[in-house]
Amino acid sequence: MIPTVFGVIVITFILFNVVGGSPAMMTLGKNVSPKALEEFDEQRGFNKPLFFGNWTKTRAFADNDFERNASFWKDNPSVSWAPAKNNCGNHVVLAPGKDFFIPVVFNLKPDKKYRWIISYYLPEGTAFFRIDDSGGAGGGVRVHNTRPLKVGGNWQDAEIEFSAGENPAKFSLYSSKEPLQVGSIKLRRQTAHFLDSQFVFYLGQITRLDFGKSNSSNQRVSQMLKDGIGPSLSLAVPIFLIGLIVAISISLICAYFRDTWVDRTFVVIAILLMSINYLVWIIAGQYLFAYRLGWFQIWGFESWRYLLLPVLIGVISGLGDNLRFYRTIMLDEMYRDYVRTALAKGVSRSGVLFRHVLKNAMIPILTNVIIVIPFLYTGNLLLERFFGIPGLGNMVVNAIDYSDVDVVRAIVFVGAMLYVGANLLTDVCYALFDPRVRLG
Repeated sequence: MIPTVFGVIVITFILFNVVGGSPAMMTLGKNVSPKALEEFDEQRGFNKPLFFGNWTKTRAFADNDFERNASFWKDNPSVSWAPAKNNCGNHVVLAPGKDFFIPVVFNLKPDKKYRWIISYYLPEGTAFFRIDDSGGAGGGVRVHNTRPLKVGGNWQDAEIEFSAGENPAKFSLYSSKEPLQVGSIKLRRQTAHFLDSQFVFYLGQITRLDFGKSNSSNQRVSQMLKDGIGPSLSLAVPIFLIGLIVAISISLICAYFRDTWVDRTFVVIAILLMSINYLVWIIAGQYLFAYRLGWFQIWGFESWRYLLLPVLIGVISGLGDNLRFYRTIMLDEMYRDYVRTALAKGVSRSGVLFRHVLKNAMIPILTNVIIVIPFLYTGNLLLERFFGIPGLGNMVVNAIDYSDVDVVRAIVFVGAMLYVGANLLTDVCYALFDPRVRLG
């Protein structure tokens, strides 16, 4: 059970944090400032490494490998762009005797440590990486923190660690005599510790049952789940119970009158119900029974009367599938040897159905019923949407529309946990209804 739950947590984390792209951009859009994206990531733990690490990216400076042009130096006449050659990728050449500023799009945090990673080539001469965090004014760089770059005959990487300081820092590269060739520039922020990661942050949220905050409504997601579970269950539970009772009852009737006109009539009805699209039931029900005849309420969630029409539509639309499934189970049991033996001993057909067939059919029935239970908590997406019921199904649709990642992730995770629990409950029920099954 525990390995399964942990596996679900890992898969859920990967789906939303790796496959889905940047949650900040999906929520706020691509035209938002990098600082706003960084603040969004920091609030939700997305500015950390995925699983572990001492360094992580920052939106203050995007990794630059000068693949197509000189990037932020493209308007500087003292910088030239050179294509790849001699086992060297695309790079820029910085003229000697000048400071070349490396722009960051927002000020770095003074209480954090950072690291510049620069790939460069300098066969001879002297070059420096300069950091000015003194707060001085003026166009030039004051030599406040200078780090020399090593001279060598090959391309090499320089890792320059620093603290940003209280004042906004300026960064530049300088070469005294020879041109400095730069292949890539990266900026990294130091994490609190090696396990200060998105995954550990996510585990902490799950442990505290804290699923974050909705970006669209600015509410705690846990409170939104509490508010939405009531309306969803008040709609889903009646549909589930009524549909289950009606489908099993009709399937028993089909088994009792098998191969007669009664059985065939219900089969035709089941096929017709399965053939009609779910949206047709909703639109036709609202127009005919609510708008034209006025028998039901068409929108809202003020009393139980507002649930009558969506419950009726839910039962009818799902009856075809359930009837075919349970009818097949009952008919399979009716052709078993124990049924022929019971009939030969004088047991009535109704007695065989309720005392033998129904009991032996409980295993597949339980499998179908219990696996459906976890999905009840999310409600019914279309019914809640079309009838204005403020349940979790309606919440999911709104969250997808507004790219509200925290809400979608919380509902998916809770649903996955309920599904795991339902599978465990299924095994327990097998042991209760079938004496051949033993719990290990």
